Amino acid sequence: MYGKILIQCKLTVLSGMHIGGSSAFSAIGAVDSPVVRDSLTGEPMIPGSSLKGKMRTLLAKALANNYITRECNQDPVEIKRLFGSAGDNRIKEDPKAARLQFADAFLANAAKLDKRGSLTEVKFENTISRMTAVANPRQIERVVRGSEFTIKMVYDMEVAEEIRADFENIARALKLMSMDYLGGHGTRGYGKVGFTGFKLTVKSGACEQNVTVLEDILKEVEQYGVFSLQA
Repeated sequence: MYGKILIQCKLTVLSGMHIGGSSAFSAIGAVDSPVVRDSLTGEPMIPGSSLKGKMRTLLAKALANNYITRECNQDPVEIKRLFGSAGDNRIKEDPKAARLQFADAFLANAAKLDKRGSLTEVKFENTISRMTAVANPRQIERVVRGSEFTIKMVYDMEVAEEIRADFENIARALKLMSMDYLGGHGTRGYGKVGFTGFKLTVKSGACEQNVTVLEDILKEVEQYGVFSLQA
């Protein structure tokens, strides 16, 4: 069997989020660490690679090695089939294409945020040496709390018996991210996110699993956010 399922949902930023862009040509006095932006609109975006990398890392920690981080080629097979593998000549393992494809996520409520003030904020931080008390100030740009991004992923149906397990792992990765963070500086409060509005659409082929059941598996993610806009 072969076919494709479109997975859609909304990601809401619950605390200022920083996914860094290039600062190679910043003027004197400009923000030290700007966020990555869509070159067409100039608005903040979330690269698909950032979402994929965070999901894979969290899932690998949860499913293998007692939360000890290992190389990608040591991931369990259920992770490799979702996110892909470059292969390993040492163990005669061939490269494996990922079943899950990620699109870049673009801002969905820019007009609302513009009316409120701005799409981003600049957070001033200071690193102070314990030994010398010398300060090292910096400015970090963050996507503002309340920003909403449209998430789109495409899942390739290949083995009917593995579809449900794959969706359970996708949901587990998103649950973990809801209790973790996306982007940089997460241990200092950045990048708390929540997921809502899951919708599945079979775009090609026929799904041999109940699509409503698969959608319900993903909707469980909505209960796992430990932060909220009202908190």
